[in-house]
This record gives sequence, C-alpha cells and structure tokens, in this order.
Amino acid sequence: MHENVTTLFGTPIGDKTNVVTVGPRGPMLIQDVQFMEELAHFDRERIPERVVHAKGAGAFGYFEVTKPDIKKYSKAKVFDTVGKKSPLAIRFSTVGGESGSADTVRDPRGFAVKVYTEEGVWDLVGNNTPIFFIRDPLLFPSFIHTQKRNPQTHLKDPDMFWDFISLRPECTHQTAFLFSDRGIPDGYRHMNGYGSHTYKLVNDKGEAFYTKFHWKVDQGIKNMDVVKAARLSGDDPDYSIRDLYNAIENKQFPSWTLNVQVMTFQQAKTWKFNPFDLTKVWPHKDFPLIEVGRMVLDRNPKNYFTEVEQMAFEPSNLVPGIEVSPDKMLQGRLFAYSDTHRHRLGANYNQLPVNRAKCPVMHPTNRDGPYCYDDNHAGAPNYWPNSFLNAEANPKFKEHSEANVSGDVDRHDSSNDDNFDQVTDFWNKVLTADERERLANNIGGHLVAAQPFIQERAIANFEKVHPDFGARVRLAIKKVKSANL
Repeated sequence: MHENVTTLFGTPIGDKTNVVTVGPRGPMLIQDVQFMEELAHFDRERIPERVVHAKGAGAFGYFEVTKPDIKKYSKAKVFDTVGKKSPLAIRFSTVGGESGSADTVRDPRGFAVKVYTEEGVWDLVGNNTPIFFIRDPLLFPSFIHTQKRNPQTHLKDPDMFWDFISLRPECTHQTAFLFSDRGIPDGYRHMNGYGSHTYKLVNDKGEAFYTKFHWKVDQGIKNMDVVKAARLSGDDPDYSIRDLYNAIENKQFPSWTLNVQVMTFQQAKTWKFNPFDLTKVWPHKDFPLIEVGRMVLDRNPKNYFTEVEQMAFEPSNLVPGIEVSPDKMLQGRLFAYSDTHRHRLGANYNQLPVNRAKCPVMHPTNRDGPYCYDDNHAGAPNYWPNSFLNAEANPKFKEHSEANVSGDVDRHDSSNDDNFDQVTDFWNKVLTADERERLANNIGGHLVAAQPFIQERAIANFEKVHPDFGARVRLAIKKVKSANL
C-alpha cells in the first residue's frame, strides 16, 4: 500500500504530472493552486550561501574521552569521565570558493565541530591550520574580499590577493603554510584540525588556564600534488565530499585525537610573544600536547540541506569550563558568526534540529520572530526577573573573572608584532629541502600573475623570512615567465 502524495498541508493529490488548463492546448488557470504551491516553493528553495566556507561536507559521530588529565584544567562535563561519549556534528569546507567550486583548490579548509553536551552546545570552529592570516578582526572583511572576485571583472584576481598579503606582513606565516604541501590536503579525512584561537579553561577550583585545541588525524596526513589537484578540479570537483561520504558508507570511519596545549596566566604575562596572536603557534617543546579524547565520524547526513546546509557554528557556543581569551580575532568572531546565521537562516536558527541543544533550554526572554519551530515557551513570562517562572540563574555558572584588566583605550597597532621569526623556523626546521623548493615554486607560480611592483613587495617579505626563500620565489617567477615566452 503506497502512501498518498499530498500538498504541503496534507491534502491528497490526484494528479501530480499535469497542470490545469482550458482544453488540452488551452491556457492555464490560476485556480491550479497545486502548481502555484510547487513553483512558489521552488522559487524560494535557496537560502543565501555562506559568505566564507560556502562549499562543504558534513558528518556525524561522537566524541569519547580517552584520558583524565583534562580534568585538572577544565570542569566541563563533556570531559568528566574517561569513556564518556557525546554526540557531535562536523562540517569540513573550503574557504574562499563558492558553493560550486572545486574541492581540490589551494585554500585553507574549515574544520568546525559541534558537540552536543549535557550543558549545552560546544562549537569548536577552526581550520586545518593552527594559524591565520591576520590578527586584527577589523581586517577580516577586506581579507576575505581579496579571496573572492574582483568587483569589476568578477574574476579571481592575483593583484587583489598579493596586494593585501604583501601590505600586511603578518600574513606571511599562513601564506607559507598555504603554499606548502599542506595547502592541498587529499580530502578531508587526511588533515589535522585546530581550534586555532587561544581559549581559556576553568577547573572546578576556579583556576584558569589558557589553551589551544588540536585535532590530530588518526588516518595520517596525506596531501595532493598540484598536477593531480588541477586534474581533479575538472574531472571530479566534489572529490573531498565524495571521499568522506563513501568512506563512512563503507564503514571506514575516520577519527581524530583531541589534544590541548596549556599555558598558565603567569606564563602568558611573561611569554616572549603575544600568546593571543592568531598568526603564531605555541611551540610544542614549551607547551606539549596533552591528550583528551577521540572523535569518530560514523554517520552520513540523511538530508544534506537540513543537516549540513542549515548547520550553524559559532565560537560563542561554549560550555562551563571553556571560555574566551583576549584573542582579538576570537573576540571579533563571537559576534560575526551568530550575526551571519540570523541573516542566512533567520532569528530562530538555534531551534533547527541540527543546531538545537540536546539538553533542556530555558530562555523565555527570546521569543517570537520568523520561523519559530518550537512551542515559543508557551505561556511562560517573557520578561526577567519575574515571580512566576520556576527557574533561576545559578551563580556557579558565572564566567571566570579577569583580575586587574587595564590599559589605554586606543586602536593599538599590531602590524609589526614579530611577523617573521616563526616563519623562519618553519622554513629552516619544519620543511625539508624538497618541501622548500615546492613552496617557492607554488608561490612563484601564483605570484607571477600579479603586477611587478606587488611581486617585489611580496618577495621582500619572503626575504625577511630567509634570503634563500625570497631568492627562490624570484627564480620561480622567472622560470614561469620564460616558459610562457
């Protein structure tokens, strides 16, 4: 027995293949409300794509605590017992491209994890790199514009890209990472993820520590060479989405191990560089990784739109025991993400099933608005305080207080805050000789399309990292120009 096909309001439909007309060749009638319903909804199927991270893949699974050490630093219940499992959702993505762009372009990869805990939703919204291009959020819209399309030609523009990069030398560290082998990961299953920002952990004694989160891939890091990546951009532009989906369907469940680095407040005060600077890493020899748990992805989305396209991450979704730090970029993102979700998905995006907390939610002062999906707190008072609601704010969940925070209110310039030392370490100590050669060639092959004065400014920054770095980029540009003669 088949189910009846119905209208959106449940009325059974007798014919879903023919419109209502006057005679077999005659004009349509406006009384065909079934047609009107079909087309009106079709006209509204698309919601605005994400301004960044437009194309992505999603999956579901769980986070399991594997080590107890984290309890010394955080009271978050998600960490309180070894073996404890919490459901989660994840979205991987490219950053600069549109929804229809290729998966194998050279671009950072988004790595956003949503853990549904008993104390609310915890979103760890990062990338596959531990650093970022800029350290001041005021520059973020401009930076993203340079990764998009020229407002006149509507083309990707090397001048835009390298003009900004070369004018802001703090971009050099991430640029070196991006044009290295790791700039094109072989799918989403073979790359690390990072919270990137500095966060704060608070334990059950009220003691606070600064931290960085690292997702270390259990399948091993695997990158893609530029020739294969270019071929797949045309032959299989959805390579990474397909690879992840097929692996999970075939029960080859990918996993990552969560680690943290921990820095005391005293260390932060005296450390040789700003520990809240998103363009820098914390050296592992000084702040070793501490294992916390393991993430396993074991379910594909049942419907991409409802479970992935409508998935909304925001760094402001934190739980007791995990808090924000003075990291300027993190502070800027606390507003930006929730604001864009309200634009893209509506004021009640938090009520969508994929975004909704799996613990009870009591927030009766936020009511109404378009697309209200729940009971709207029924008849509960919509003001606070009140004498009628059996609920209260519990002081034990107050955020950790910062002592003696002071300084001059100003627009403090951080553009020259040690932009090259860590990039020099990356060039000298992390990369092999072959990797250095490929990095210079990758940069040269892209920078060659920019105007000469921009090339010179970019090369000058690379020379500040290491004279050989700048020289190799210059040579790579000459080789490309010669080959094109």
